[in-house]
Amino acid sequence: MNSRMKRGLFMQITDIRIREVRSGGKMKAVVSITFDDVFVVHDIKIIQGKEENLFVGMPSRKTVEGDFRDVAHPINTGFREDLQKQILDKYQEFLLEQPKEEAVSV
Repeated sequence: MNSRMKRGLFMQITDIRIREVRSGGKMKAVVSITFDDVFVVHDIKIIQGKEENLFVGMPSRKTVEGDFRDVAHPINTGFREDLQKQILDKYQEFLLEQPKEEAVSV
C-alpha cells in the first residue's frame, strides 16, 4: 500500500460533463471528467451494449496494427466500478434534464 493510500488521499471527481451523441449508433455520449479541479480526462464514451445495457469506454487510440488501446484507464476494479457508476448516474440526470420532444399531429 503506498503512502497516499495509507493517509486516505484519493483523487475526487469534481466535475463530469456530458456531450450527447445523436448519431443513432451505439455511442450515446462523450464524457469529460475533472479530478480535484486540476486534472481532466476527455473522450470517455458511454456506449449502449447488448440488451440496452450502458457501459463506459475509456479514451483510446488506434494502433498501427489496427487494434484499439486505452490511453487512460483505472487500474483497480473498485475505482473502475465507482467511476462507471458516477458517469452513468450523471448521464441519467442529463437525460432527465433534456426537454422531451412532443408528438406532432399531421
